[in-house]
Amino acid sequence: MKRLAVTFALACACLALAGPAQAGVDVGIADDSPVGIADGGAAFFALMNDIGLREVRLTVVWDPAQPETIENQAQIESLVPVATLRGVRITFSVMPAKARSVTSSPEAAAKFVDFLQLVARTFPTVRDVVVGNEPNQPRFWQPQFDARGRGVSAAAYEALLARSYDALKAVDPSINVIGVGLSPRGNDNPSAGGNVSTSPVKFLQGLGAAYRASRRRAPLMDELAFHPYPKKDTDALLLGYDWPNAGVANLDRVKQAFSDAFRGTAQKTFEQGLRMKLDEVGWQVSVNPDALGAYFGVESVVPTSEWAQAAIYSGLIRYVACDPSVESILFFGLQDEPNLDRWQAGLMRADGSNRPSYEAVKATIAQTGGNCIGRTRSWHQSRKVDGAKATFPKERRLPPRVDSWSFLASADEDAVFDAGIYRLAGGRRAGRALTESGKLKAHIMRFVRFPARRLRPGRYVYSIQIRAAANRARVRRVTSRPFVIFRPR
Repeated sequence: MKRLAVTFALACACLALAGPAQAGVDVGIADDSPVGIADGGAAFFALMNDIGLREVRLTVVWDPAQPETIENQAQIESLVPVATLRGVRITFSVMPAKARSVTSSPEAAAKFVDFLQLVARTFPTVRDVVVGNEPNQPRFWQPQFDARGRGVSAAAYEALLARSYDALKAVDPSINVIGVGLSPRGNDNPSAGGNVSTSPVKFLQGLGAAYRASRRRAPLMDELAFHPYPKKDTDALLLGYDWPNAGVANLDRVKQAFSDAFRGTAQKTFEQGLRMKLDEVGWQVSVNPDALGAYFGVESVVPTSEWAQAAIYSGLIRYVACDPSVESILFFGLQDEPNLDRWQAGLMRADGSNRPSYEAVKATIAQTGGNCIGRTRSWHQSRKVDGAKATFPKERRLPPRVDSWSFLASADEDAVFDAGIYRLAGGRRAGRALTESGKLKAHIMRFVRFPARRLRPGRYVYSIQIRAAANRARVRRVTSRPFVIFRPR
């Protein structure tokens, strides 16, 4: 335990600042294992109680071949009161059975919405419902793009979510309708050789565009679900992703994308109090030699170590507890699957023994109660363009005509620009001599080139105004130092 405590201290030292404790998060598990167990999940919930986990997310699958059948209905009915007695809150993730279940026919969406209402009436005490799962991934939603390469998954899902919201509220206005279940990654490439998917930022942009086009005057969701898995299982907790993908370290990027998409609409945004449920997260772990007999197959990823996972899980709870917009965090799977080609990120090994992460999570919850130990991290909508910058020529004296008037510009998100070479008079811009406009692709530096025209002698500056493609109100202007066009002899 001494080694574990030292590891925790190192992992969490950078996550807390001095200040008063604040209310934090519920910690739970996303796991269907208790469904169908003879004891109604009593042993499973006893383990949750031992660790301090207070929420379980269960999957409810809609099969268009049996549109009015709730799979495992009797088992879930026996489980719900047991969870309640154990103080465990249930969240449903209601998702289509196949990627094209909703999009395959004009009637499918209506039948899915009817199924949602059936689930809500059958389980009236379950008031947290996630509609769908990772619709930005082709495994769960198709098509992602149309024949012309335009993203279509966000608009199709928006239409479904709008109908689902209204239908669930008609059954019980107190139901917490949770949107999206957003995957942390996507390639935004309709021609990709595999996993043709949509990044979380671009998906939220498409969701907002479809919502605005629908002229809807009611919200789409009460809460946003997001799955902040690491890019690689060996990644540190706060390594994060490049835009437009997002992980634990990039929650503000998700909030900004949501704000850009829905600002000024009837849909609440994060600066207006929207909250986020991190309803799937996990770091896969290498198998302890003592437990190898409980596993079979071949590992499909490069996993992290058990001690690293323990430190990450403890740090993760402390980190998100200090984010007021995070409502809960759910680890994906209490116990490992025995097939190494599948999922091994549990707090318990496949043989039922406890990993260091079991004790780490238990100790962290006991120490913090899920509350923030330190200072909360506030977030405000950005008014700037992420990473916008320009690099100008160093020359301060130039002839009236050069082969190319140009400089370099870039941004860490997609953007558009309007640039110019301005003549100065009395220290102020007196007029634009040359102009150029265009687009900046995230993370790619490009030349901004002006026509090779002759400029009158005098003092000039380069200047560029960069606007975020997702929200033209977010702007950054960068201006060079003055340079002189000298009069040739």
